[in-house]
Amino acid sequence: MKRLILLSVSMFMLTTGLVQAQEQLLDKVVAIVNNDVITQSQVDELTNKVLRNAQGAEQELPPQDELQQQVMDRLILESLQLQLADRLGIRISDSQLENTIDNIIAGENKSREEFLNDLTQQGISYNQFREDIRTEIVLGEVGRSQVQRRVNVSEQEIDALMKLIEEQDKGTVRYHVGHILLRISSDEQATQQLAESLVKQLKDGENFNQLAMTHSQGPKALEGGDWGWMTIEEMPTLFAGVVRNQHQGSVMGPIRTDSGLHIIMVLDAEGLQKVETLEVNARHILIKPSIILSDKKAQSLLSEFRQQLILGEVTFEELARQYSEDPGSAVRGGELGWSDPSVFVPAFRDTATRLEVGELSQPFRSTFGWHLMEVLDKRTTDTTNKASKNRAYQMIFNRKFNEETQSWQEELREEAYVEILDGDA
Repeated sequence: MKRLILLSVSMFMLTTGLVQAQEQLLDKVVAIVNNDVITQSQVDELTNKVLRNAQGAEQELPPQDELQQQVMDRLILESLQLQLADRLGIRISDSQLENTIDNIIAGENKSREEFLNDLTQQGISYNQFREDIRTEIVLGEVGRSQVQRRVNVSEQEIDALMKLIEEQDKGTVRYHVGHILLRISSDEQATQQLAESLVKQLKDGENFNQLAMTHSQGPKALEGGDWGWMTIEEMPTLFAGVVRNQHQGSVMGPIRTDSGLHIIMVLDAEGLQKVETLEVNARHILIKPSIILSDKKAQSLLSEFRQQLILGEVTFEELARQYSEDPGSAVRGGELGWSDPSVFVPAFRDTATRLEVGELSQPFRSTFGWHLMEVLDKRTTDTTNKASKNRAYQMIFNRKFNEETQSWQEELREEAYVEILDGDA
């Protein structure tokens, strides 16, 4: 009997040890990035996400080892940016996160229940979705904080672009651009031959997104090299120099720069005869949390204001003049005047766009604090000539921001300690 008990205990310990070993194997460390680590489960999670997206778009994927290398590159870059965000003290509160999610759901024209059902059908838990959105917001904040200050737009640049716009027709041409980047390897000839082969395949009708996902080492590799729709002025300088006046299906390259060999393709092109912009006339009350006023109390105070407004106990102007901490609009009863929503921070922009005329928002959080907003009116205006200076500035800024973002990310990687551990990842 004693021998049977000892045998049972031994088998239990052996089984437990195997289970623990399997669990450790499932979440083993596959890379060290400064003070952080990347685990196999993170690689698997992002890989599965890419697989789901590719399946939904009916897009083929590169071989597993190449896909995982691109996934690893993305995770390393995200880790470096998140570590920097932590050092800078960038935090996203739950209330700010929920407000962003509400705007996402509203943009899908679905109820919360329908949206959650869609997530479930895709095999995504709501908690995971929340954290993914939180990460995206943090990455956006840290990127803006580091890159924006590196971008300078001179008056001379703005004036030159304004003159160019004036010389052109009111319409503009937009290009849907694809990009493949091949880093120069130790075997330069092999890299050159691969680039020339890719150009030939593209001209012969091969799928651009598939080739980009398989071979590109550029920032949009996981998106199939898709940079989306851009005007010439919004493009990185490299793109603009070769894309202008090119038609759908045109393939340019390989073009050699310090970054490597570039292949650029015009996936589509369209001419816009008129540029129209939605403008919103809104008013708001801003309450900034402080040592004295907590985040929760600031939100609660605006909820009280909202209830008073609904009951007609007070006017918006009175509340804004007395309580709003936005001095520029407080003196006007909170009114901001006609504005393109894109000039606002994301949370404010999304709320202003989503609200109907006369609708009062729930309290929502932005990087400035807590807001209560009412949309007074909306209109669509021809902005081809109006506010041309602001438009020229934004075009130049976007181009430089994209260029500086890539440079900043490359510098971040070069200055980091990154060790890829042996394994299957």
